Amino acid sequence: MYLEKKNLRVLVVGCGNMGSSHATAYHTLDGFEICGLVSTGNSKVVLNEKLGGNYPLFSDYEQALKTTAPDAVCISTYPDTHEAFAIRAMEHGCHVFIEKPLADSIEGAERVAEAAKKFGKKLLIGYILRYHPSWQKFIELSAQMGKPLVMRMNLNQQSQGAKWTVHRNLLKSLSPIVDCGVHYIDVMCQMTRSKPVQVSAIGARLTDDIHRDSYNYGQLQIRFEDGSVGWYESGWGPMISETAFFIKDVIGPKGSVSIVAKDAGSAGKSDSIAAHTKTESIKVHYADLDSHDRFAKQDTWVDLTDEPDHQELCNREQRYFLKSIRENIDLANSTNDAINSLKIAFACDESVKTGKMIMLSLA
Repeated sequence: MYLEKKNLRVLVVGCGNMGSSHATAYHTLDGFEICGLVSTGNSKVVLNEKLGGNYPLFSDYEQALKTTAPDAVCISTYPDTHEAFAIRAMEHGCHVFIEKPLADSIEGAERVAEAAKKFGKKLLIGYILRYHPSWQKFIELSAQMGKPLVMRMNLNQQSQGAKWTVHRNLLKSLSPIVDCGVHYIDVMCQMTRSKPVQVSAIGARLTDDIHRDSYNYGQLQIRFEDGSVGWYESGWGPMISETAFFIKDVIGPKGSVSIVAKDAGSAGKSDSIAAHTKTESIKVHYADLDSHDRFAKQDTWVDLTDEPDHQELCNREQRYFLKSIRENIDLANSTNDAINSLKIAFACDESVKTGKMIMLSLA
């Protein structure tokens, strides 16, 4: 356990979009000290210049671990490296913050979780929506709509240039409904607090620019034990439509709750990282009818004054990471939730590839 006044020395591995945001948090927040930046390409140089140019740079992860002897490692690399990097960090005595998904396989995710137990290290996975007050309110209000729930969500990203390069690289190991879908599957599980029992999914390969076994558009459907159902849609690439790319709402017998992001949901914003978490306001619709079968209540709007931007959300994640270490907070439940959402996402991926409905047997 660390003393209150001791800075947590963090090695930042992966210096792209998310790595840069987490490094900025470590650079600006009290309690942290960056001891090195690691990437195979030029991104570490660009990030170092952005942060003032004073941090040691490494191209080799193993060398960086041995040279810097960090207290913690922040992993924001491509998913196919997550398992090996996280376990190696814990073998070196480090706590780990890791971007979602935890690994590129269920078995790999479970091995990382087991390593955290074995070495007694904190493992925090970057489920950023869990730190967003508007999404927390969205989940809270959904509980007032009765059961079963119908949950409708998507995140389609029209991409070009460097962002399409990132998407192509991601597609080498994971589909959009796995990589992004785990966020929204997690939200659905929080809304229903019910056991997912069945999934089905469809997908399409919309370009020859990716591996023939990959698909860059997918849609999944989940059925829960309490009768609730949900769907999630995600597509990446230069061909993806921006029409209705931002849908986040939930319907129940008593009404509906919808995130309305008028600015973030407008044309030209689908490739913006900020748009992925933007809420702006929440609309609550009530199903109550009067004696004339007309709505008895007016719709209401919830405009939260605490609307953090993407960087502030990353700051909040890292503050909690520090708190979990200093106060020895048990992170086992959040790790189990992350593994379960990954299991559901991979079952959906199996459904795309086999054309079959998949029955779930989660603990």
